[in-house]
Amino acid sequence: MKLFLILGAIHAFLAVALGAFGAHGLEGKITEKYLKTWNTAVQYQMFHALGLFVVAFLADKFSQVSLITTAGWSLFVGIILFSGSLYVLSVSGIKILGAITPLGGVAFLLGWVLLMVAAVKHL
Repeated sequence: MKLFLILGAIHAFLAVALGAFGAHGLEGKITEKYLKTWNTAVQYQMFHALGLFVVAFLADKFSQVSLITTAGWSLFVGIILFSGSLYVLSVSGIKILGAITPLGGVAFLLGWVLLMVAAVKHL
């Protein structure tokens, strides 16, 4: 689906931009712990941006389009909740945001499981 290709490209772009910002703009401004947290957010955003590309390409190949689409939305929500909460936590220090991060992780897991189910059903 074209939408997931666009979302994947947007999030890949943002991961590169935010990674560069973390390396050059945040160094010395936030603690080393929060810089590592920022980098974790960048890594997971990029991994799952690539997952959105996978969804975009599989949506045209598989007959299980609703599973693939749901997987894509789950990965997208995971990026927002997981990486988004870690970005805000890193620059704000608001620790309660760490409670949102696992919800994003569950969304990531759900997205990958749905892709597995779609693949099994397609074979």
